Amino acid sequence: MNIDPKERRDHHARILIVEDDREMCRFLSELLTEEGYEVEIVYDGPSALEKYQQKGFDLTITDLMMPRMKGGELVRHLREIDPDALILLITAFGSIESAVETMRAGAFDYLTKPFRTEEILLSIERALEQRDLKIELQRLRRELQGRYEFENIIGKSDSMQRIFEIVMHISDAPANVLITGESGTGKELIARAIHHHSAHSVAPFIPLNCAAIPENLLESELFGYLRGAFTDARKDRKGLFQEADGGSLFLDEISELPINLQAKLLRVIEDKEVRPIGANRGEKVEVRIIAASNRDLGKLAGEGRFRQDLFYRLNVICIDLPPLRERPEDIPLLAEHFLQKFSEKTKRPLKGFTEEALAALLHYSWPGNIRELEHAIERALLLGKGKLIDITDFPPPVLAGFRSEVSLAKALSKRYTLKELELQYVKKVLESTKGNKTEAAQILGVDRTTLYRKLEEAK
Repeated sequence: MNIDPKERRDHHARILIVEDDREMCRFLSELLTEEGYEVEIVYDGPSALEKYQQKGFDLTITDLMMPRMKGGELVRHLREIDPDALILLITAFGSIESAVETMRAGAFDYLTKPFRTEEILLSIERALEQRDLKIELQRLRRELQGRYEFENIIGKSDSMQRIFEIVMHISDAPANVLITGESGTGKELIARAIHHHSAHSVAPFIPLNCAAIPENLLESELFGYLRGAFTDARKDRKGLFQEADGGSLFLDEISELPINLQAKLLRVIEDKEVRPIGANRGEKVEVRIIAASNRDLGKLAGEGRFRQDLFYRLNVICIDLPPLRERPEDIPLLAEHFLQKFSEKTKRPLKGFTEEALAALLHYSWPGNIRELEHAIERALLLGKGKLIDITDFPPPVLAGFRSEVSLAKALSKRYTLKELELQYVKKVLESTKGNKTEAAQILGVDRTTLYRKLEEAK
């Protein structure tokens, strides 16, 4: 990561210079101010500590040999005040050994006098570059950790709150977990939350969609193989069980695992040992299995399409995720969450939803659950033109269901007779077929003669 000095100047990094040589202070101050840095000067260690506590700085440049407090002592005190303090040492040639010792106490680098202008500017850039990288790494870690915190698995409904409680309660339990629920309900997010809140959160979390891998590759994917085990096995390869050792293996759509592999999976669970293809003996693994399915594994086991013994092994702790239609109070929260997410992504800030749009979201049954809602909000944001997302920005299924119900409510409020309501529907069907009476008759489930008669009666 190379940072252009001009780009650095835009950052207005604040630098504290600690030096008892006033001529050196003047030189450094002029040089760094010219480069766009904000500079403050003190002439001894105690003054530096006082100034740092008052204001804090992006970088401290200090001489090693000074009266009242040596540079090494200043480094130690600064690091006590601020463990992330960034410090650059200036030292005479004969004090290099002391400078190296001071670096062990936490200084970033040192320069020997006399130094060239380019040297100190490069050292400052490198130091500030490291600071930027450290800040970015901390941000990414916070984002990664926050990604699976419960506030990012949106749900204020009682059913979701109970699930959050279960996750917290069982995260450190060594037992296998089975997560059930319709497609799109967030099973992998819950699996990751279980892993994230466990004592093994620093260990790997390895996901595998059992339905996405061809049957002939699944065994080698799970258990690995040795070189020469089959034609294309040119070198040893670890399986996912070995990669997940010490952590969690998430087996999504476990119902799609072939019966022969179910038996091998059962053996690994029971023996805590995996045998790669072509190996004469197994190797020990410590892996927590979190499985997920959108099908009823108990029913499949009863029908002989899933091993009962494996089902019991997986179903030690079961978490059943409710479909979105059963927790409508979570829909506005989720919609707002996705709106913010895609607004940031597309750089198109929107203020929210119209009342009609929100009513349509609450009315729709969401057969695709959270995933479908997410896609609907993304589409609305991309296609909509107003400051608020409107009902017309939603996909046709969301729109159609809501408008038909609104129309019926309107008909009820106007006290339409059944005959009047029937006529209104006939007219709408004819509009949709652009006057094609044959097609309209087919949609209505009547012959053309009946359709003509109804139209005549309406005159």
